[in-house]
Amino acid sequence: MRSKGEGLTDVGRRRVSNEDAFLLDDTLGLYVVADGMGGHAAGEIASQQTVETIHDNVARDAKLLAPLADNPSAEQVHAAVRLLERAVQAATYMVFAIAEHDPDQQGMGTTVSALLLSGGFGITAQVGDSRVYLVRDGQAARLTEDHTLVNWQIKQGIITAEEAAYSPHKNVITRAVGSRDYVQVDTHCFETHVGDRFLLCSDGLHGYLEEHEIPAIVEMGPDRSVRRFIELANERGGRDNITAIVAEAY
Repeated sequence: MRSKGEGLTDVGRRRVSNEDAFLLDDTLGLYVVADGMGGHAAGEIASQQTVETIHDNVARDAKLLAPLADNPSAEQVHAAVRLLERAVQAATYMVFAIAEHDPDQQGMGTTVSALLLSGGFGITAQVGDSRVYLVRDGQAARLTEDHTLVNWQIKQGIITAEEAAYSPHKNVITRAVGSRDYVQVDTHCFETHVGDRFLLCSDGLHGYLEEHEIPAIVEMGPDRSVRRFIELANERGGRDNITAIVAEAY
């Protein structure tokens, strides 16, 4: 099984710079969205460094993905999952090290949502509050969990989902790449089907998006759908940078 995708990023209507970054490599089946944070353009550095480091690390050990195409063992699947997790950890160490050596960049960090499609499998790696969605049989399902204060409060029963929508803390993330030299990475592995479609996006898009709206838009195909997602977020306010990748398995 192979995959193809398109990506697009936009500064939005309120920001003067774009701290989002994205990467797609159809040959590797690798798709990454990162939403940077930090002053003095440090967010832009953190997000770009992260997507490049993840790509370099996956490409270097891409041989670990080959077994996924032919009835892999549990150990071979685990090795592929670990490859993507290690790539995110490498980015974490790199961003942290850069910030340690430049006072203007201290405190910078980034979210990251990565998707690796290889053989008949998909693997996600998640830090922060960008997202990955799967669209299958006309239904959208979120594959990642937001690492935010309000999501933690919901899980603990402190607030309801309705209260979270109006919380002053809804943009506070609890994990980021680069804020320390190590971060806990959520990984998930699943079987893919021909025709599966995926949306990766920063919160500048999903903050304006209802889940039920996603399938009809991704059905437009990767190129048209990423443009439509950017338009939609800007039409609804565009308060943040907006990034979308749409990929499909075939």
